[in-house]
Amino acid sequence: MAEPKKRLTSARSGARRSHLAHKAKKLTECPKCKAVVPSHQVCSKCGFYNGNDVMELEKKEQAKAARRKEEEEKTNE
Repeated sequence: MAEPKKRLTSARSGARRSHLAHKAKKLTECPKCKAVVPSHQVCSKCGFYNGNDVMELEKKEQAKAARRKEEEEKTNE
């Protein structure tokens, strides 16, 4: 296996690894409740994301699925 002829200095190693540093998460303000929220994530306080109330949409979707299930059970009887 190949071995380096000379030891790498810490400056060279550091320069090579400079892009590996962890970056701080980007935080934005929720347009509805003004809470600080990570970018591209649903607000945990009000459920708002990208101009939509995601929590409300999820409740509607669950209700629709329940109605479909009831209708299927009625038709199968």
